[in-house]
Amino acid sequence: MHRFHALLVVFVLVLCLPATADTLTTAGSGKVVEIVDGDTLILQDGREVRLVGIQAPKLPLGRRNFKTWPLADEAKSALLALSLYKTVTLSYGGRRVDRYDRQLAHLHDETGSWIQGEILRRGMARVYSFRDNRAQVAEMLAIEREARQAKRGIWRHAFYQVRHADNAQRHIGSFQLVEGTVRAVAVRRKYTYLNFGANWRDDFTIAIPAKAHRMFKESGLDPESLQGRNVRVRGWIKSRNGPMIDASHPEQIEILP
Repeated sequence: MHRFHALLVVFVLVLCLPATADTLTTAGSGKVVEIVDGDTLILQDGREVRLVGIQAPKLPLGRRNFKTWPLADEAKSALLALSLYKTVTLSYGGRRVDRYDRQLAHLHDETGSWIQGEILRRGMARVYSFRDNRAQVAEMLAIEREARQAKRGIWRHAFYQVRHADNAQRHIGSFQLVEGTVRAVAVRRKYTYLNFGANWRDDFTIAIPAKAHRMFKESGLDPESLQGRNVRVRGWIKSRNGPMIDASHPEQIEILP
């Protein structure tokens, strides 16, 4: 009888829990008829789908003076092999449509295989998440990590190497994974700054906006506790008092051993 009551309490607690960042909602399906690049495809009904949560090597796609990223054709071929002429189910875990009117969906084929997971497992993309689309990111990071350690796909190429914070200045204007030790944490009114050098005016910095602070703490990652910790951050590096990455959500930062 006591065991029944305990199970009942657990069941009620689970029902009362709010939806998490890992919640997906399935909404329809479609047949894949065209592959645009390594993370974008077109369905038979005309919808364009951006495989949310990943970034494959980029092709120019009509953009002037845009250089093809290494292994972009291989990434496109991988998505083609996994999805072309197959019926896929679309699931959503956040914002559903981007500014280009593309569906921001997770895709599963007829067997239930998760397309994003397979692309990452083959080393043909990096995890690329957003504040308003965080579903499945923890799982994707784990798959990416295993592919990187095994040096599959892009992880064999220097273009996609994880950068050290001391060398981040060389990569301003690009999307990168950057590792280093947080030397100091500075809290200002609008931002929390994680500084990786002795001089905040020119060292590598992670900037966390105040509006994201609660999200970080609720996920168990308190930015103010990261001083002295080794971390990996991912994002676009810009120039502001040295190289800087804005971290709008906790999945961008991984604590390292």
